[in-house]
Parts: sequence; structure tokens; C-alpha cells
Amino acid sequence: MSQLQNTLPWVKLAALAFFAFVTFWAVGLWHAPLQAQERIFRCGNEYTNSAQAAQRNDCKPIEGGSVTVVQPPKTAAVASAGARSANSAGTGSKVETSEQRTRDAEARQILEAELRKAETRRDELLKAYNQGEPEKVGKESRNYQKYLDRVAEMKANIDRVESDIAGLRRELGRLSVASSSNTR
Repeated sequence: MSQLQNTLPWVKLAALAFFAFVTFWAVGLWHAPLQAQERIFRCGNEYTNSAQAAQRNDCKPIEGGSVTVVQPPKTAAVASAGARSANSAGTGSKVETSEQRTRDAEARQILEAELRKAETRRDELLKAYNQGEPEKVGKESRNYQKYLDRVAEMKANIDRVESDIAGLRRELGRLSVASSSNTR
């Protein structure tokens, strides 16, 4: 009995806290719609909360939900003016032909190294893929779906590496075209 009396104050306190929470929550929900909101009027494609402006422009009041206004993106004229000012500031920083050739040569070396690395990776993946029948690893002999999932993942990796190789070759082709047009 004494143990029940010791726990009784905690039960009362928990019940009181729950009652207070529910009461504050209910009052908050009841009070939320009563918060003051100005009327919003629609004047063609514009919205206003000014009653005088709405009367002058023959605007219609909006009933119901709230209005969200999204700012339009910058116009092309403003963007092109910014681009022109950036270009005019950069005209004095033209790169010398020899420096550009050096940069092109460095870029070519980097791309060729990436191409060699990607081709090596592709060769390793193709060897492990074994023409669609790689060796089963671990529990794959008992769980065929795991084996199929791994084979599909290997095929996706091979496709991705081959796509990378094709992209690197395109970039190298562009560099060689650009370098040959610079020498003329």
C-alpha cells in the first residue's frame, strides 16, 4: 500500500501535465482562426491588401486560402547588361598564345591520364564480368537473386565507365580541333 501511495503523486502529476497539454493545444487550435488577417484583393494580375487601392482600381476580394506571391526571374535585359559589364572588364586579361598552348597541353595530359585510368578500370570490370557469367561469391550459390543483382550492378558499372571513356575521347577530340585552329 505504501508503494502505491508513493507512485500516486507521479500519476497525478502526469495526468495534470497531459491535461494541460491538451488544454493548451485545444485553445491554440480554437484561437488560430481568430487571428487578425487583412483582406486581400485581386486587381487583374496584382494583389493588394489596401482597401483604398482596391476601391480605386475596382478590385475583387479573395475569399478562402492565403495568397503566395512568387517574384518573377530577372529579365533577359538585366542579365545581358550584367554579362556585358563582366565582358568589358575582362577584355584586358586576354591570354597569350604560348600560355594558352601550355594550358591546352596540360589539359590534354590530364584527359589522357583519365582516359588510361578509365580504360584500365573497364578492362578490370570486363574481366570480372566474364561475359555475363562472373564467378559466384559467398552465399550467391544458395541465393541466386544476390548473384543476379551483382551481375546487373557490374553491367551498370561497365556501361558507366564506357560512357566516361566516350566523353573523355570527345573532349580530347575537341582539344585537338581547338589546338589546330589556334595554330592557323
